[in-house]
Amino acid sequence: MSGGTRRARKAVRRKSGTRATAALVERMLALSVEERVELLRGLSAAHRRALNDAWFLWAHPGQLAPPGDWRVWLIRAGRGFGKTRAGAEWVSEIARTMPGARIALVGATIDDVRRVMIEGESGLVSVARGDAPVDYRRGAGEIVFASGARAAIFSAASPEALRGPEHHAAWCDELAKWRYGDAAWDNLMLGMRLGDNPRVLVTTTPRPIPLMRRVMALRDLVQTVGRTQDNPHLPDAFIAALEDAYGGTRLARQEIAGELIEEAEGALWRRAQFDACRVAAAPALVRTIVAVDPPAGTDSGRGDACGIVAVALGRDGRGYVLEDASVSGLSPEGWAQAVAACAARHAADRVIAEKNQGGKMVESVLLAADAGLPLRLVHAAAGKVARAEPVSILYERGRVSHVGMFAELETELCGMVVGGGYQGPGRSPDRADALVWALGELMLAKRRTASVRAP
Repeated sequence: MSGGTRRARKAVRRKSGTRATAALVERMLALSVEERVELLRGLSAAHRRALNDAWFLWAHPGQLAPPGDWRVWLIRAGRGFGKTRAGAEWVSEIARTMPGARIALVGATIDDVRRVMIEGESGLVSVARGDAPVDYRRGAGEIVFASGARAAIFSAASPEALRGPEHHAAWCDELAKWRYGDAAWDNLMLGMRLGDNPRVLVTTTPRPIPLMRRVMALRDLVQTVGRTQDNPHLPDAFIAALEDAYGGTRLARQEIAGELIEEAEGALWRRAQFDACRVAAAPALVRTIVAVDPPAGTDSGRGDACGIVAVALGRDGRGYVLEDASVSGLSPEGWAQAVAACAARHAADRVIAEKNQGGKMVESVLLAADAGLPLRLVHAAAGKVARAEPVSILYERGRVSHVGMFAELETELCGMVVGGGYQGPGRSPDRADALVWALGELMLAKRRTASVRAP
């Protein structure tokens, strides 16, 4: 047993029950994961219970209910964030402070409610305080708390069971998995009419389903967004293993980072395309281009986004996206410096800049940043999406790879839809447009025989 573990164990025994202090918890958090496991194994059941009861000292910020006058609290986070523990503690607190409260526990199935929300390691039975045990009536499908509050079990697969019952509070787990989710949600919300301030907690790993979008659009919603890595109690080895196995994939962004990844109908790009051809490093390269989509009103300093993307042609004949160096909030001189720096990092053979926004101003600010920049101005005769369609075909044919992950760029690409629309973030797909210019020049334009570098 290490010295730190021995001292911490003595401290726990001295300060058992409600006398556990923040200083004690800080001392335990300073131990390694292995030392914490060793410590807990050596404690009596009473001492372990005392530590478990010190929830508000252990919880990380994303697990604590936010202040304010909200009706729905959505915890949208990756696996291992601590969503279940947060839900169980929130329900337990309501039961302690509202004697006689009626609470709904809603999961994808009855088995999910029992296995995760109630009987799980972080469920309601496990988090019950020693001085306030719960009476779990499994056969009856309910929990009776010491205060007289009751929590009833419901399945989203049977939405009609939610028609009629009234509640003060509800905990909805893994909303993105609910079958008949809209009907279950509507029936639940119509019954949230007991007390002065009925509230609902939703804990889920996100998926781009209509019900998720409905909930996220609620006017009286507060949202906690988090990643698996935000839980300080997870072993470093576990986090490292996740990164090794899933880093840079769509699955990681959804299941670990807790991102809601949308797919627009008719999108020119699909996220699966990026994951299928993503690489860790580019092969030998024969030509590199940096493309720039300047912000509107280049002489105004308004701080619109400036798309800057570096791509290269490999000796294998495939295109490789090397960097998304886009910037926002900068003056013309600022984004011009960013362009010059990107070109220098990749030893670019050509820098292409759209001149529709600013004309000669674009040329002057870029050459002021680097007089030797191998610059060529281009004019956009067609819209961004129309220019993007032939480039998207390169992806469909597997001729382009992303060297790493470019989350913001990929999200913009997935927002460009057939027919000329854009359904992505922001007012304009500036990053995506820069990529289209670069790959179009690199892989679709006729090859030039003259040197592309300025003499």
